[in-house]
Amino acid sequence: MRILIVTDAWEPQVNGVVRTLKSTRRELQAIGHEVEILSPLEFSTLPCPTYPEIRLSLFAGRRVAERIRQFAPHALHIVTEGPLGLAARAYAMRNRMPFTSAYHTRFPEYVRARTGVPLAWTYRFLRWFHRPSRAVMAPTPVVVRDLKSWGFDNVVLWGRGVDLDIFQFKRSQRLKTAPPIFLYVGRVAVEKNVEAFVSLDLPGSKWVVGEGPALAAIRAHYPGVSYLGVLDQHELAEVYAAADVFVFPSKTDTFGLVLLEAMACGLPVAAYPVTGPLDVIGSSGAGAMHEDLRTACLKALEIERASARSHAERFSWRNATEQFLRHLHPLPDIDAANIESGPLLKI
Repeated sequence: MRILIVTDAWEPQVNGVVRTLKSTRRELQAIGHEVEILSPLEFSTLPCPTYPEIRLSLFAGRRVAERIRQFAPHALHIVTEGPLGLAARAYAMRNRMPFTSAYHTRFPEYVRARTGVPLAWTYRFLRWFHRPSRAVMAPTPVVVRDLKSWGFDNVVLWGRGVDLDIFQFKRSQRLKTAPPIFLYVGRVAVEKNVEAFVSLDLPGSKWVVGEGPALAAIRAHYPGVSYLGVLDQHELAEVYAAADVFVFPSKTDTFGLVLLEAMACGLPVAAYPVTGPLDVIGSSGAGAMHEDLRTACLKALEIERASARSHAERFSWRNATEQFLRHLHPLPDIDAANIESGPLLKI
């Protein structure tokens, strides 16, 4: 099939959504499908308020419509509810074109954390956006259940995977800091609850990998932490392998790909017992979950690294991609390039 994936989240962003899309595209192409990514790289953009790393595409409607007609996809998948997602949705609605969509992050919770906007307001917008979708793909059973509780009636499960060749079970000595080493990897933003980690009274040392809008303030308040910046996947694998415990302080993530990456490198996880860790770690024994994050960190020190790796080996991108394929809704056997003949809607 020709599969068009429309996303407002793409390079140079470094996050779970982008990593999921790149891994899924790679697997789809390996199976034999033709995949194109329609992203902000093709548009003039401006920085998202309060989150400048995210770029919002300007005047996307006409260009999105042209790209859909030119590529003539057999299946259309809309990843995000931003300007490109809205433009692709509008095109599909005008032309009665089936599409699927995804729910990658707890967007309403992020908006409330940043602005105070009530959850119900944002979920109302999301229900409107996803209502025409033939399948809203969510990453875990808990997220599927939560979306249904908010009135979504077309939610399906699309799991995640990890590259076991890059993230390997080995030890390394990336930096010389006092052991044990507690590691955080991800965006440094208020919704990630990073301060709950860096403020802990723990033995040894703490490492933070990643950037984000809260980084400057956290660095100023916690200068004793080692801040390693943004790393590529191979560098990141070395850091996972050098640490002793991976700390996941977020209470709003839907999945947390970094959990799988850490465990694939034999790194036990410490986390709160919330969505994400509950789904990914479960009762595997590969991590420790506790309402007191310090308690979880200290318990995780006792976990064998082999247990973490063994659990991560259950997750593969090929299985996740085959699940994604089963949820797609291909177009009928028509000439997709000639669907629309009327005026274009400007978004």
